[in-house]
Amino acid sequence: MLKPHAATIAATTPPPVMEARRWLAGVSVPADRPLLNLSQAAPVAPPPPELRKALADAVEDDSSHLYGPVLGLAALRAELAARWSAQYGGHIASEDVAITSGCNQAFAAAMSTIAAPGEAVILPTPWYFNHKMWLDMQGITTIPLPCGAGMLPDLAEAEAAITPKTRAIVLVSPNNPTGAEYPPALLAGFVALARAHGLALVVDETYRDFHSRQHPVHTLFADETWRDVLVHLYSFSKVFRLTGHRVGALVASPARLAEAEKFLDTVAICPNQLGQRAALYGLQNLQGFIAEERAETLRRRAVVEAGFAALPGWHLLCCGAYFAYVRYDMQIDSPTLAQRLVADASLLVLPGTMFAPKGEQAAKRQLRIAFANANTQELAVLFARLAAFGP
Repeated sequence: MLKPHAATIAATTPPPVMEARRWLAGVSVPADRPLLNLSQAAPVAPPPPELRKALADAVEDDSSHLYGPVLGLAALRAELAARWSAQYGGHIASEDVAITSGCNQAFAAAMSTIAAPGEAVILPTPWYFNHKMWLDMQGITTIPLPCGAGMLPDLAEAEAAITPKTRAIVLVSPNNPTGAEYPPALLAGFVALARAHGLALVVDETYRDFHSRQHPVHTLFADETWRDVLVHLYSFSKVFRLTGHRVGALVASPARLAEAEKFLDTVAICPNQLGQRAALYGLQNLQGFIAEERAETLRRRAVVEAGFAALPGWHLLCCGAYFAYVRYDMQIDSPTLAQRLVADASLLVLPGTMFAPKGEQAAKRQLRIAFANANTQELAVLFARLAAFGP
């Protein structure tokens, strides 16, 4: 019999990307129709050559192979603090920054300081499934907040969803899975809402480097009291292609980070030393590369928007950063359709049901397409296969 805490782990879903990969088992992919994998929101190309050289140099530094500070390298914390302060028009000190083993760990560490088992956190739906999974595993209740036009959450609906047990609201912008970019005024409204109810506002900006809006994408840090409410999450994985090195960041008050340090020391002791050095090199030397990656992603976004506009029976609900979130007219539920697309179109995407509460009807006609790894030719293949498949 499962112990009570083990039961919370058993209650959550299997990892969706791993689940989707299992759909490939036993499927014969024709040689003239290679698999187009648009399921995972992660770069597949290696880091640029100069960053790989920096990583190789870091290997020769003996200190790279030792435990480092639990909250990360001082130089990386200071660099991120200085750049975020300039880009957001506010003041962030290095003491406000912790480096983590990826952004998922940043979320888990933040939640360890915010909510206890039996308490609740509001997540807009469609949600990022790993956020929901972590809350499940901690025995924290997830309060779904359905998104409306433009896949944006509504402030009035969010306020109505707050209960005496609610401890935080979590926003992801640009959003995973929808790609929605939350307007500055909406984010400011959520800060005010959280402040009024004594909640934390957790803003995950893993995909900030691919935002269509130039900096600042918001001014939340311009308010000197931001530490009372705001918890900010970031990932170095996407823009520097460092997914395997697991480097993220958590920006919050020093008091909150002192509590998060207990969690981080217990589960990982310190973040990856080589990855941190690579992230520091990237921040200091690869601003041009960041701009190029952003421009290319925005070009691909434009291709995706044009492609769906011309595709009967398919409706682009939102598009941004790495993602297109779509609705279709066919009378087939999205898990079944996603698996049929693997077998019949050599196309791997994720069904909307992986990002929604069980039984939500809208998700049964929705798909997430992570297009950022597909070049123009591959995007043309995507639309040709969708057109040939139906409706």
